[in-house]
Amino acid sequence: DLKLGKKVNEGKTKEVYELPDIPGCVLMQSKDQITAGNAARKDRMEGKAAISNTTTSCVFQLLQEAGIKTAFVRKQSDTAFIAAHCEMIPIEWVCRRIATGSFLKRNPGVKEGYKFYPPKIEMFYKDDANNDPQWSEEQLIEAKFCFAGLTIGQTEVDIMARSTQAIFEILEKSWQPQNCTLVDLKIEFGVNILTKEIVLADVIDNDSWRLWPSGDRSQQKDKQSYRDLKEVTPEALQMVKRNFEWVAERVELLLKTKSQGRVVVLMGSPSDLSHCEKIKKACATFGIPCELRVTSAHKGPDETLRIKAEYEGDGIPTVFVAVAGRSNGLGPVMSGNTAYPVVNCPPLSADWGAQDVWSSLRLPSGLGCPTTLSPEGAAQFAAQIFGLNNHLVWAKLRSNMLNTWISLKQADKKLRECTL
Repeated sequence: DLKLGKKVNEGKTKEVYELPDIPGCVLMQSKDQITAGNAARKDRMEGKAAISNTTTSCVFQLLQEAGIKTAFVRKQSDTAFIAAHCEMIPIEWVCRRIATGSFLKRNPGVKEGYKFYPPKIEMFYKDDANNDPQWSEEQLIEAKFCFAGLTIGQTEVDIMARSTQAIFEILEKSWQPQNCTLVDLKIEFGVNILTKEIVLADVIDNDSWRLWPSGDRSQQKDKQSYRDLKEVTPEALQMVKRNFEWVAERVELLLKTKSQGRVVVLMGSPSDLSHCEKIKKACATFGIPCELRVTSAHKGPDETLRIKAEYEGDGIPTVFVAVAGRSNGLGPVMSGNTAYPVVNCPPLSADWGAQDVWSSLRLPSGLGCPTTLSPEGAAQFAAQIFGLNNHLVWAKLRSNMLNTWISLKQADKKLRECTL
């Protein structure tokens, strides 16, 4: 029941409307239209708007929950979603893991299936009349674009390039549990008119990627199945629609994981509670459940081992964090009696910390019990273990890496501007 304002833009597969009652936001309305070759081929596909909207909404929700800055606000209806109003940067960023499609035409001699490590980043200037020519970073910088008051320079280009790779890797990792290979991905960025930040914008639907179940191109479920049609018949269009529906059904699974995990923090004394609560808070940022327990390996070793057995017996993958100051017997005792990972995170005092830390570092042979002094570091250690089998945790870790890099890049730009 939103009141629509004027039409801001209209593309081949969507319309964009202002929302007078929600300042700074627009409505992205999908169309039942599928195109290829810059609309050289164009057909109506009943239900495509809803399929595309479902796909985009799930993908953007996944990325946003991971920590990627996007224009997405919320799904509004079957065929539309609300987004932050952005001035779009007229560049399509493409990230490739496997060489196929247009890359092979532009790079003769490269065989289909060649894999890029790291993923290969390309950019194309949005210009239908000239078939979206490939651009270099230098061309983009020299264009001196300015959107919503933000001039696109080296820093902004670097941020978009680094973000493109991170976004691809998050989606690639998210499709792997379903035995689907993300071959490549096309995305666009815009500048939020309110925050003046570069954010992932536009849409990411089945037109935006190549997706091969079991890594087999003959099973492709993306828009390439439409591009490859020699003739568009009603039967052929139904086949394409079934591919799109297949993706829309499975894309919702990207928001879920079958892998469970938890962190159990064992503190030698309740006086260490504030230190342990920092670990629990950091675990929450990765979506990892965390429990706090009090036990002393020196004063009650039988109870310590009973608690250990309690968490080993229910089958939930667990990382133990041992928080013990002074002489740390808790971590080594746990490490010597469980096959689960144990990490020491001692709360060192200013007076005796330099001496106490050796009880966590100098361990008997046969124990694998690393030590980190940072509560946040202990949580990240656990997240990296769970991230091996949990794409949602991995996505948060990957996003954290990106956002840390971006903050440093922006701080450097700001400092140079002040100096100049």
